[in-house]
Amino acid sequence: MKRIIYASAQDTETAFYEAIEKSDLEAMMSVWSDDDDIVCVHPGGARFTGMAQVRESWRKIFSSNQHLHFRLQQPQSISGTAIAVHSVYEEITIIGEKKTLTPVIATNIYLRTEHGWRMVLHHASPAPAAPESDTKRPKTLH
Repeated sequence: MKRIIYASAQDTETAFYEAIEKSDLEAMMSVWSDDDDIVCVHPGGARFTGMAQVRESWRKIFSSNQHLHFRLQQPQSISGTAIAVHSVYEEITIIGEKKTLTPVIATNIYLRTEHGWRMVLHHASPAPAAPESDTKRPKTLH
């Protein structure tokens, strides 16, 4: 398998969500670092570490035959020359269903390696409620 070299953490993140939407396990694993210290936590799930566990977790998700669509909101990022941390709200829908799932807050961490930017951590947790834009949120003083 030829590994894609991602030029930026954002390119890696885009490929990550495209792989989920396509239920493409090989594309999914191409975004991850080859390091056994990688970590993945799905909403409400256990912590998976290392390539074998992370791969198996995504294989199980993709075998459900539910095709997911993601809309990312309120991205926040911190970047350095070799590391990037992204935090997003994920609005997830199952293709063919009108209702969106419980919103998720995800943290994605990327490292710049000799093979381009790679994911080393994806941690997703159910959000308490859909995010509001700071401009729509009323300002109150206490």
